[in-house]
Amino acid sequence: MKVTGDDLVQVLATLANPHRVRVVAALVGERNYVSGLARQLGISRALLQVHLRKLEAAGLVRSQLELSEDGKAMKFYEVTPFAFQLTPESVALAARTLTVEKGTQE
Repeated sequence: MKVTGDDLVQVLATLANPHRVRVVAALVGERNYVSGLARQLGISRALLQVHLRKLEAAGLVRSQLELSEDGKAMKFYEVTPFAFQLTPESVALAARTLTVEKGTQE
C-alpha cells in the first residue's frame, strides 16, 4: 500500500497523543469494549471515545457493535494491522502527494 502525504500526516498527528498510543497498545492482541478499555486505561469513557474516533478515522483501529447476552449494545474495538516505514526518503515521497497548499497553515 502506498501511503500518501495526507495519510502520513493524519497517522502521525493521531499517534502524537499519549492517550492514543496507550489505546493502541492496550488493543494489541485483544479487542475490548469501551467501558472495559476505559477502566483498563483509567480514563473516562467520554474521553476514550474521542480518542477512539480519531484512531478509527486514521484507520488504526476498527469497531464492531455487538449485543451482549442481556441485549445491551456494546461497541468493541480492535487494532487494524498497519505498518509504516518512516525514513527521510519515504517522507519525501509522501510529501509529493500532500494536498495542503504551500504557504497555508492549519
